Amino acid sequence: MKNNILKSTLVLVLAVTLASFTSISDKVVDVEKSKVTWKGYKVTGSHEGTITLTSGVLKFDSDKLVGGDFSIDMTTITNTDIEGEYAKNLEGHLKSDDFFGVEKFPTASIAFTSVTASGKNSYSVNADLMIKGKTNPVTFEISIYGSKATASLKVDRTKYDVRYGSTSFFDNLKDKAIYDEFDLVIDLEF
Repeated sequence: MKNNILKSTLVLVLAVTLASFTSISDKVVDVEKSKVTWKGYKVTGSHEGTITLTSGVLKFDSDKLVGGDFSIDMTTITNTDIEGEYAKNLEGHLKSDDFFGVEKFPTASIAFTSVTASGKNSYSVNADLMIKGKTNPVTFEISIYGSKATASLKVDRTKYDVRYGSTSFFDNLKDKAIYDEFDLVIDLEF
């Protein structure tokens, strides 16, 4: 009986001691100051714009990045390289079922699955990216300096059932073809 009490006390002391050395903390991203920029490419040029983060958290163990989760409001897709009616038409098309179907799929998300230090302020991140209800793994680099972080990643839209203008699905598109990969550049402040 005394041995069981002694063992239980030792386990409890060890657990409390180990917990005190673990300092996982969440840094909530300031969505007002953070920015997500997209850029899509076609045979005849490119278009770019922004999408709004609705929430985001970077997880740190002491000063080392160990995780993160983000939510993106797909209904906020805007175009910044053209103006007026052309911009509104492009934005409407991007929001339609031809592209991101934002009425049915208003939210996209990124959830880190593993983080590995790749330099003093740099990390290689494996994450699950969800667009249009489909989740696929992505890998990207993120750099952190003080209370700011920057990441860029290439996304293959065809993995998320975004097929419009893709030569992977349609023949003879010629100069109407839109490349399958688009870029996301994410600038975070927390």
